[in-house]
Amino acid sequence: MPPQDDAGTLAGDVPPDNPGLDATSLFGGGKPVILQVIPTLVTGGAERGCIDMAAAIQRAGGTAIVVSAGGPMARELDRYGAKHIQLPVQSKNPLTMRRNAGRLADLIRQHGVDLIHARSRAPAWSAYWASKRTGIPFVTTFHAPYNFKGRVKKWYNSVMAKADRIIAVSGFVYDHVATEYGVGADRLRLIHRGVDVDIMSPDKVTQARMAQLIQQWRLPEDQRIVLLPGRLTRWKGQGVLIDAIAKLGRSDVRAVLVGDDQGRDHYRQELEDHIRRLNLGGQVTIAGHCNDMAAAYMLSDVVVNASVEPEAFGRVIAEAQSMGRPVIVSNLGAVKETVINGETGLVVPPGDPDALAGAIRAALDLDPLQRQAVGLDGMRHVRTNFTKAGMCAATLAVYAELLG
Repeated sequence: MPPQDDAGTLAGDVPPDNPGLDATSLFGGGKPVILQVIPTLVTGGAERGCIDMAAAIQRAGGTAIVVSAGGPMARELDRYGAKHIQLPVQSKNPLTMRRNAGRLADLIRQHGVDLIHARSRAPAWSAYWASKRTGIPFVTTFHAPYNFKGRVKKWYNSVMAKADRIIAVSGFVYDHVATEYGVGADRLRLIHRGVDVDIMSPDKVTQARMAQLIQQWRLPEDQRIVLLPGRLTRWKGQGVLIDAIAKLGRSDVRAVLVGDDQGRDHYRQELEDHIRRLNLGGQVTIAGHCNDMAAAYMLSDVVVNASVEPEAFGRVIAEAQSMGRPVIVSNLGAVKETVINGETGLVVPPGDPDALAGAIRAALDLDPLQRQAVGLDGMRHVRTNFTKAGMCAATLAVYAELLG
């Protein structure tokens, strides 16, 4: 992992979002056309980063084009003046991937594209072939340390390391790419994911927005809220939190699991059955998808990430700290970068309900001054290291490196 600046954790006034480099000067007055390729625009951190970069490209005076198989987030591109083109780039069928390469090459010529940026493996192969045909620079973003158990899967993953510049979303991912794929610092860049601190800011959330969620989730006023945001999938550790709530043994605490099951009906039913077996019907709520996460964070007394597999970055925990909330995280993945243990939150062993229950108890027992200090430290940590503006400026700088 490349050396990082000291974030600092002094309590006090929280610094504003640092916009970083002056994006309008990066291209020397030029107006590059940047094509991003991503499987779909349904939901997720990679998708959010793609939309954010499209907006940043447009603001910098360039032209942003996004190719995907579609999704509700595509409508956001219209707001920024970016163009969306729908192609089946989510497909892993080799023939479709080859056809997509030809389609992308045609789009590159048609729109005068200067650089292509891929954010997932299947479309990265198509983008790689298209870049070779047209002679334009190729960029990839490793949004995760893609697993592999054999040479074939590693070869499939390796397309992400074939680019002229490879972006890693955390030091954890950076080390993985450098070690497993032999990518050196000449091509590898660390750019953390960014939080929109204009949205994820305590002073932007009204009481009315919070009241709406309280009513929607039927939350009693006399319970402390432990929030676990994340799609309903086993590795996110919802079951670990349920066990921790049972071990905590406090009727004044309610866990709220926020996230879409994305069709995992069996797992949702498994969680509901587990809640019933432990007689926690009045202490655990499966809330489903939430359209106002800023208000959800403000409702919470502590935000938990109980993942049992490494997080490539952990955007939820960065957002929670931006909202001034104490956080508890599993000691996996990029945790050492996103959380300052004992200052902005607590780090616990993964899959350990006893340790998680103890950390929840400690977080809930903070006195008001301690909570304020933790909140300010968390907000400072995020605004120093993990802002959307900083992420966009650093990515534009990578584009500028290649476009000269």
